[in-house]
Amino acid sequence: MKKLSAALLATLFAISSLCSADQTPQSLQTEITHKVDVRFMLHLPKGYEEATDKNWPMILFLHGAGERGDDLQKVTVHGPPKLVKNGKELGFIIVSPQCPKDTSWDNRDLIALLDHVQSSYRVDRDRTYLTGLSMGGYGTWSLGLRNPLRFAAIAPVCGGGVTIDTRLARRDKTAPLNQLPIWAFHGGKDSVVPPEESARLVDLLKKNNPQVKLTIYPEASHDSWTATYDNPELYEWFLSHSLKDRK
Repeated sequence: MKKLSAALLATLFAISSLCSADQTPQSLQTEITHKVDVRFMLHLPKGYEEATDKNWPMILFLHGAGERGDDLQKVTVHGPPKLVKNGKELGFIIVSPQCPKDTSWDNRDLIALLDHVQSSYRVDRDRTYLTGLSMGGYGTWSLGLRNPLRFAAIAPVCGGGVTIDTRLARRDKTAPLNQLPIWAFHGGKDSVVPPEESARLVDLLKKNNPQVKLTIYPEASHDSWTATYDNPELYEWFLSHSLKDRK
């Protein structure tokens, strides 16, 4: 990928960009009602620069607790950013933010990042997808259920959430949430995040949403992400869903 830089000149935004060989570390800072400082890796798919009239599907990927810190290369050790770093072409814009040390995912920060990327790059807003593993699986459940109209589909991996948050999200956004495609994944022998964490949310949501499903890898422990992200069916499943289907 060619080196990229970005600058958005507006009262509330200041963006600084660094460059790498195949993914572009970036930093977004904004102040509206609270300060947002999000550092992220950006991967643009092959053909992006040439196809100037094309909008591309996008994956927002949330890493796990072990990848927090200030070294952006950490976000490329698992999942879609690892695959594209190793030369696999997935055909998506891939946005991989990084949590600072000793913090967890903040929905407000992630929505600010999503807004920035969608306005700065040629993103197909009807084909924007969300996935993450472990701590990022929790973040995927939280962000996706709270913002069902921002994502065409979500795929939480070895995550979970609080059922009361799910009920509150349903209360505010019942119709959109009942149409949000969700494919959850978990290891059957996961002792870090028990598979029941995914199962209870899936059981709660599928009562009103037939597009919710759970895949359990019977022999897998906490690492259920390698099999998940190495499977081409996940990306085919993403692309089979569009927000246009719900309009």
